[in-house]
Amino acid sequence: MELTDAIRRNPMTRFQWVIVAICILLTMVDGYEILVTAFTLPAMTEYFGLSTGQQGLVASLGTLGMGVGAVFLSPFADRIGRRKHILISLVLIVVGMTLAGLANSFETFLAARFFGGLFLGSILPSINVLVAEYANQKRRGAVMGIYGIGLPLGAALGGFLSVSLIEAFTWRGPYFFSAIITTVLLVVAYVALPESVDYLVQKRPAGALEAYNKIAAKIGAARADVLPVPVRPAATKGSLRAGALRGIMLRRTILLWVSYGLVIGAFYFANGLTAKLVTETTGRADFGIKAQALVAAGGVIGALLFSIAARRFHPRVVTAWIGFVGFGVFAAFAAFFNHETMVLVLAVLIGLAVNGGVAAYYAISPSIYPLAIRAAAVGLMMGLGRAVAFFAPNVATFLQGQGFTPGELYQLYGVVLALSGVTILMLHATYRGANKRDAMDEEDAVANAAYDDRAEALAR
Repeated sequence: MELTDAIRRNPMTRFQWVIVAICILLTMVDGYEILVTAFTLPAMTEYFGLSTGQQGLVASLGTLGMGVGAVFLSPFADRIGRRKHILISLVLIVVGMTLAGLANSFETFLAARFFGGLFLGSILPSINVLVAEYANQKRRGAVMGIYGIGLPLGAALGGFLSVSLIEAFTWRGPYFFSAIITTVLLVVAYVALPESVDYLVQKRPAGALEAYNKIAAKIGAARADVLPVPVRPAATKGSLRAGALRGIMLRRTILLWVSYGLVIGAFYFANGLTAKLVTETTGRADFGIKAQALVAAGGVIGALLFSIAARRFHPRVVTAWIGFVGFGVFAAFAAFFNHETMVLVLAVLIGLAVNGGVAAYYAISPSIYPLAIRAAAVGLMMGLGRAVAFFAPNVATFLQGQGFTPGELYQLYGVVLALSGVTILMLHATYRGANKRDAMDEEDAVANAAYDDRAEALAR
């Protein structure tokens, strides 16, 4: 049995679960680094004497960098390979986080956050696609759901750690800690993370056959004398436009990107400003950080519930449900914003809706696009979503300056989540009749048919 057939058809091996575990750890660090500014914003505001407008920039400029990185840097994974792209991004993330911790001015910090954000944004599509490619056909939905836990879990643990790190090392501590942990994971990824099999077969870089056979030995597949013939076309100039921006795929792309943009806007509002808004209301910075960390912790619950629900219902439908639940939770949070106990309880549910919602999009997006453009298309989705998300904290701080209360801001972003649920249901409705299969289902069907034809030929 060829390697690609073994990955798709056989039970998950220990090697495949190790890959998933490394990718979860990578997204944990990524989740912490994406939200570290939210945890340090109250202390940075006091240290630098930031105005309301400057606070919005601190909360959002890294997000803008992530959007730029996802759009312009993530497509390089389709050219140089997922593994190399991940390793290079990790090195530059370490540089960015270190520079942020060393910043001695507001402007220097913004430049460092934007630089680090470029590679935080570019790395996630490669990690997403790698997990999807190493998951077998039967368990792919569950594996992607489990993988989605990483981002909110990292943000939650980072939030609780940030309290102690800020007390011991000022606002700089969380950034230096992040750089150290990322360096450790860089070593782990270098030693244990393999290349995408599809990339090896499609692009055939130097040493591809040797790398292919090393992976095959760990999967339990037969050693190959030559690389298999590619069964799907490789990416070419214009293939992204043809594969994602024409016909029914144009409609799906627009609906996916709009829906993701709405969710990510609510995500960055809740994760970027909850600590600040709660701190301003209660006068307690530690309580604000605790509420922010519970928002992240709720995302772990959301990702787990998504994984469980996706076994019985279609993942896109479950993703829509999360948006509708978020509408109700945000409204309740707005109603009880001045009640400390309810703030902590509802903060968990806020995280379930926004952090769990983003994890759901990480799970459903790779299967929509064909292999040749998968990393580029998912990267573009994330990039455009995060470019939109750049405005979420800034719009919120502007509205607050115009007299909006924290409760009214949460009501507004609750409506945003409800709209995301409607949009993703519209996307799901495009998969009917002849268009029922998504890209990965179609690829599996083609590959299974080819495997059955080979087996029948050998039997003769």
